[in-house]
Amino acid sequence: MANTLLILGDQLTLESSALDAGVLGTDRVLLIEPRDAGPAHKIKRVLHIAAMRAFAVELRGHGWEVEHLPLADVPSFRDAVVEHLERWRPAELIVMEPNNWSQQKCLEEASAQTGTPLRLTPTCQFVTPRAEFLSSANGKKRLLMEAHYRRMRQSLGVLMRSDGEPEGGVWNYDAENRKTVRDWKKDVAPRPSRPPTSQRPRCPIVEEAIADVTRWFPDSPGQAEGFWLPYTREGALEVLECFVNERLPLFGDYQDLMLEDSPTMFHSLIAGPLNLGLLLPMECVDAAVQAYKDGRAPLAAVEGFVRQIIGWREFVNGVYWVKMPAYLASNALNATRPLPKFFYTTETNLNCLHCTIGEARDTAYNHHIQRLMILGNFCLLAGINPQEAHDWFLEMYIDAHEWVMAANVLGMALHADGGFMATKPYAGAAAYISKMSNYCAGCAYDPAKKTGPGACPFNLLYWDFYDRHADRFASNPRTSMMVRSWQKRPPAEQKTITAEAKQFLDGLE
Repeated sequence: MANTLLILGDQLTLESSALDAGVLGTDRVLLIEPRDAGPAHKIKRVLHIAAMRAFAVELRGHGWEVEHLPLADVPSFRDAVVEHLERWRPAELIVMEPNNWSQQKCLEEASAQTGTPLRLTPTCQFVTPRAEFLSSANGKKRLLMEAHYRRMRQSLGVLMRSDGEPEGGVWNYDAENRKTVRDWKKDVAPRPSRPPTSQRPRCPIVEEAIADVTRWFPDSPGQAEGFWLPYTREGALEVLECFVNERLPLFGDYQDLMLEDSPTMFHSLIAGPLNLGLLLPMECVDAAVQAYKDGRAPLAAVEGFVRQIIGWREFVNGVYWVKMPAYLASNALNATRPLPKFFYTTETNLNCLHCTIGEARDTAYNHHIQRLMILGNFCLLAGINPQEAHDWFLEMYIDAHEWVMAANVLGMALHADGGFMATKPYAGAAAYISKMSNYCAGCAYDPAKKTGPGACPFNLLYWDFYDRHADRFASNPRTSMMVRSWQKRPPAEQKTITAEAKQFLDGLE
């Protein structure tokens, strides 16, 4: 009896262990384009649909029998799986470990309903086996990304010397990868010759995906016609090569910089295709490490990129699986303020938010510092409901999946998990934004003003945040200094700051 090999929409790789478990010429591959996949930017929807359709063509070219269910036929993912299993009665439903908990739960329910055995094969989209990460985290009150990253470097032999020490003598070059706007102006560093978010030449698969997204998801944010991403493995490899050859050398220096007129800077832009399986993590790492060995990129830049792939990406995925399903309800700071409407309209006098949200709306992309220190920082300081913030991040970005955003938003940006994955809240006042961006030059607010007319709300909200949460953070070695600094201020000054912060926050509603 034949098996069904279900390839989920974010597992589009011929290296799939589900395909490896199948028998060519006997087993059937199932691909599903569900209309109930959750809120998403139109550009992201085009990426997913075009990539699935191109992958179906690729699978057939390798001799697989493929049942590919298009958007028009699939109002419900779960119902489509159940209908397929009841119609074909396969011996097993074989699926590579789903990347998202909700997908796995859905498949378990469909298996139970139809009596079809479900076999999950190990994922090839992460380097650390899921069971291994869960075992290593068992019983721990807190996980440290740096410890995980060093273990990964050692076990994989990435940027390691023969004596067991890290290449260059240090593990982490983060301190060297923080050039500011002042440095940028002084260095007069060149921008990439072609904006990476420029539209690409269209083909029938992309045109049909754009038409279908426009038809079925008219209320999703963004414009489908703005699609700019690679949707095949060949295209993804070209983007990786372009990054390594053209942008990686300066990526380290300027990875934290935010420029209004150059939103993508020297970032790789591979997260979208990587999270769909069009690229695999170690080939990205190997390409960067080879550039270092060849003298084409400095160690600090390469180490920073490697840390993002086998450090941070692996870590947030592991945290997600350790803490699910309860993690999505995290709200340790009891934040309840609704997400402001300007997160969709961009209509705010805060230029950093206006620009960053506008870029997300137009391209479905912001780089990691924009997400953390502009958007996440604002939501943290303003006490925005973490579930509403998480849903917005999940909806707006090309690389957004539940496993990506849960730990990044709830854990890292909003400290909603109480410090399980980040030892301190990533709170920042206007000085950081002014130092690391050129947003403040075009803003209605003055980053140097602490109170009074024209004072930057980030300054008010920063101290108001530590006033509201002084009891929690006074005993934290990484935040106790800020709490003491706040508590030493004259009562009249404290009263002015909290009153002006309240006035600003009340105006959000």
